Amino acid sequence: MDEKDWRMLQVIHQERNITKAAEQLYISQPSLTYRIKQLEREFGVKILSRKKRGVDFTAEGEYLVAYAENMLRQLRETKDYLNNLDHTIKGTLRLGVSQTYARYELPQVLAQFLAQDPEVDLDVRTGYSLEVLQMMQQEEVSIGIVRDPYDWKGPKALMGDEGIYLVSKDEIDMEMLPYLPRIDYRTDLSLKNRIDKWWKGTFELPPKVAMRVDLIDTCREMVHQGLGYAILPEICLKDSSDLHRYELKIGDEKLTRQTWLLFDENSSDLSVVDAFIGFIQGRGRGEAQS
Repeated sequence: MDEKDWRMLQVIHQERNITKAAEQLYISQPSLTYRIKQLEREFGVKILSRKKRGVDFTAEGEYLVAYAENMLRQLRETKDYLNNLDHTIKGTLRLGVSQTYARYELPQVLAQFLAQDPEVDLDVRTGYSLEVLQMMQQEEVSIGIVRDPYDWKGPKALMGDEGIYLVSKDEIDMEMLPYLPRIDYRTDLSLKNRIDKWWKGTFELPPKVAMRVDLIDTCREMVHQGLGYAILPEICLKDSSDLHRYELKIGDEKLTRQTWLLFDENSSDLSVVDAFIGFIQGRGRGEAQS
């Protein structure tokens, strides 16, 4: 087995489908099937069990996948270490990023960082914050940017703290909210719980949810068209100065959402990781002073 085989097993395990795995690996389905059969002959075990709509891994196959993922991780760490030896800022920066932060802030952040350290390569994955946390726990990424810190036990740094607002195209009477159409969107459970807590502490009636959409951008555009109100974090309202905003509070405390930088103590020894952490912290100080 070599690096190509390790990657092959990893992709098949993720997709559970030979056709989709072959597409990801840029090889033909017969070539992929042939290589699996070769591995089965080499190890004298059955690796895959075919189903009507995909494949399952045998116990032996699961063991080989775990071995492959461990070898890929060791190879990645070796490459990172060797890139770090000459003390220049280069290598691959592996980032897991909350999709909301990735949409509104990350492009500018990465452009500024690469302008400072142009020899760095990027490997960026996005998802809900809980998914990013899982990436960190499984060592798939070296740095995570999440909305709320969840249960991360390692080092972390606060990147920002923003308000959560009720927004509408026209002025509204807040006491009438239970009777007005609301537009909801799919989001992290932590934000949903915070909004639900505010609502239950303010109103006795449930909200009148008229639309449920996948994307926060879709939700905001529905509000722009006057189709209802929404409750949105400030990060996605930079280009929405025409919307009416209502600050939300629980008692005297403003409803806010934090963005956190998560990292592992061992990973911070790598020059590229240390450089990005320093860049983010320095950027935060610069914004605070401006």
